[in-house]
Amino acid sequence: MRDRESTGDGEFGGEAARVAVALGGLLGPLRRAVLRATRSAEGLPDLPEAQIELLRALSSSPEGLSPGAVAARLRVAPSTVSNLVRTMSAARLVERVRPEHDQRSVVLTASRESLDLLERYDRASTAALTRVVEELPDVDRLALNGALPALDRLVAALQAAHGAGNGTTA
Repeated sequence: MRDRESTGDGEFGGEAARVAVALGGLLGPLRRAVLRATRSAEGLPDLPEAQIELLRALSSSPEGLSPGAVAARLRVAPSTVSNLVRTMSAARLVERVRPEHDQRSVVLTASRESLDLLERYDRASTAALTRVVEELPDVDRLALNGALPALDRLVAALQAAHGAGNGTTA
């Protein structure tokens, strides 16, 4: 069993474990650094990552999504979506629309203001990352470029390993 030998204390050793620990330790700081650089470059509001994820989900479905569909797509509990929508509706970032065919249900859509904000976040994020990546040595740029397909496969493998989610992730 490659990279799955137990170290005796219930943890796994080997190269895969070392990579997992290092990657896990870098992901949070990388995400936060990109968000800080993005916000400061454009003077953007301090939207929490969960709100940005919800906006991304809604922006990819212009016809809107039910709260349950949002929860499933984001793999979070329905109560998490409810709390996000409450806060984001008050800030005019998310709109609740009642379909004509079923006045008992609600569809969530991203407001024009939030779509503009998301576009600004994406533009600023790309610009900030481009500036920094351009300053890296050639060997680092090549390594990052070579890692992209592996990172994409890692995301797909993590998503497949956890299926559609159990709806309890916060």
